[in-house]
Amino acid sequence: MYSAAAAAASPPRRDFISVTLSPEEAVGAGGYNNSKAWRRRSCWRKWKQLSRLQRSIILFLFAFLAVCGVISYTSMGEPWKSLTNKSLDDQRTEPEIPGLKLANPAVLPAPQKADANLGNYPELSPQKPPKLPPVRRGPSNLQIKPPRRDVRLKTRHDTSRVVEEPVKADKEEKTEKSVISWRGAVIEPDQSTEPPSSKIKEPEKPSSVEAEDQKEPVPINERQMAVIEAFRHAWKGYKDFAWGHDELKPLSKSYSEWFGLGLTLIDALDTMWILGLKEEFEEARKWVANDLVFDKNVDVNLFESTIRILGGLLSTYHLSGDSLFLEKAKDIGNRLMPAFKTPSKIPYSDVNIGRGTAHPPRWTSDSTVAEVTSIQLEFRELSRLTGDEKFQKAVDEVMKHVHTLSGKNDGLVPMFINTNSGQFTHLGVYTLGARADSYYEYLLKQWIQGGKKENELLEDYMRAIEGVKKHLLQKSQPKKLTFVGELAHGHFSAKMDHLVCFLPGTLALGAHNGLTADHMKLAEALIETCYQMYAQVETGLSPEIVHFNLHAQKGHKDVEIKPADRHNLLRPETVESLFYMYRFTGDKKYQDWGWEILQNFNKYTRVPTGGYTSINNVQNPSNPEPRDKMESFFLGETLKYMFLLFSDDIDLINLDKYVFNTEAHPLPIWVPA
Repeated sequence: MYSAAAAAASPPRRDFISVTLSPEEAVGAGGYNNSKAWRRRSCWRKWKQLSRLQRSIILFLFAFLAVCGVISYTSMGEPWKSLTNKSLDDQRTEPEIPGLKLANPAVLPAPQKADANLGNYPELSPQKPPKLPPVRRGPSNLQIKPPRRDVRLKTRHDTSRVVEEPVKADKEEKTEKSVISWRGAVIEPDQSTEPPSSKIKEPEKPSSVEAEDQKEPVPINERQMAVIEAFRHAWKGYKDFAWGHDELKPLSKSYSEWFGLGLTLIDALDTMWILGLKEEFEEARKWVANDLVFDKNVDVNLFESTIRILGGLLSTYHLSGDSLFLEKAKDIGNRLMPAFKTPSKIPYSDVNIGRGTAHPPRWTSDSTVAEVTSIQLEFRELSRLTGDEKFQKAVDEVMKHVHTLSGKNDGLVPMFINTNSGQFTHLGVYTLGARADSYYEYLLKQWIQGGKKENELLEDYMRAIEGVKKHLLQKSQPKKLTFVGELAHGHFSAKMDHLVCFLPGTLALGAHNGLTADHMKLAEALIETCYQMYAQVETGLSPEIVHFNLHAQKGHKDVEIKPADRHNLLRPETVESLFYMYRFTGDKKYQDWGWEILQNFNKYTRVPTGGYTSINNVQNPSNPEPRDKMESFFLGETLKYMFLLFSDDIDLINLDKYVFNTEAHPLPIWVPA
């Protein structure tokens, strides 16, 4: 027991130990201060304490995980990117209009080489040809690239200026009616496409194909090979006897001149590209580069030079991407512009491309309606490519003026229009043949080219087809063939030009683009008639004009031919419509009909030394009376449509991406950049 004194004398008890170190001493002694440097040293000591085997295993695991991560990113990155892009595109895309297909970017793969060893013309069966090994479709090593941006900008600065669209026009566009209703057809303009306007954008480059969009070429079949052989035979005659001139005279082994601008060669450029004739195309290109000169004192027809020369150059530019053809197109386009300097803005028929002057024919101040309204596709496209609005503005004014004119009969137009007054002349005569035919064709095709937004064009087209049904359609006897006649001052004539056989294809094209289904039914009836214009004739070739029997007569066919009309000029219109009908229906009979026509061309119009000739008498198989002339459109149109007709490749000039001008030169359908 402790006493109080003892307790007071003992020292006090401590329950803890206190150690005080200065910061410098702590750090110097290796103490912890939570700094990054200290943590790094601590981790390094732990790492050094591991055995070499342990460190190797850890490093291997890290390397393995890194490799797996790279492989996973590579395999999953692209699908995720595509899915993301697709989602964004879906958000930007307008809802699809039922019955109408949106225009796709105009693209055509660089053609691939066809078989060069065809030999003589093969005797082939009209049955379905056997499958052949894949044959490439064109010049495989003809890698012509689109023009550089600086070249295209130079083109623009040389020939154009940018014109800003007034704000008012933008407001009017928003309030524009969105639906057209015309006797059964309800069309909503495609909101995803760019409407033509006076606001010209950057000069356009030709279409190109991304690698992922290119498909394996469809094999060229035996019938297409026969078309290639026919083209080569025709080209041989032109090259041997008419090189650089307008048209071949195959019998006399000479040539004829119209404008002196190599019409046959230019008309055939895109045909050679599509058929895959590499050597012929390269040779023709050299002539265009070195010898095609427009600065010459010569009168040319505005319409013919536009559809053949300007259209051919623009088409070849788009298919090949070679800026040479755009430069030439720009040159001829500028030289044709004086034709529009008239009091009415309705162009003169003839232009001197060297002097820069224009005039009507010597015998009249009239122009034909078809000629002044069938140059629009080409001039509009030239404006789009060059950035110069003047070309499109000139031709658009013509269409707007014709839209407002009186003198029409339920949408049908007279054949002539005066360049001074701007009024129709020779009223009361209505036809879908010569001098009026392509007016109706270009109403539809301009609407398609511009993205289905120019309502006036569609309204005029729909009204005109109703006028055809009301005034010009009749049935023949005894086979009750539906045909398109003519109306003169209230009197119906059962006369039908072969030119009218463009109509079935045009009707089918309209139906494909969402117009009323009865247009396709009418197209099917009319193409049967056009085929019978061949089948009921002794040579199996159609005359230029036929007359149909309206009343049954014993021993008489539906088709009657007058002596002045029994010539055949190797025209393309029936084959053109067969191509459209097969492309849209897939019915093989249209290919078989075209095959019969090609065989008869070979039998009655082929010249052994090279070339094909027009004939004077389709009713005399023993002596069809050759005329000694091969029109440029035989290579530019007839054989091109033959080749496309026999193809089962819908992407070989896809009709949702291209629209053909009236000389069979494909031009792209406009879409936003």
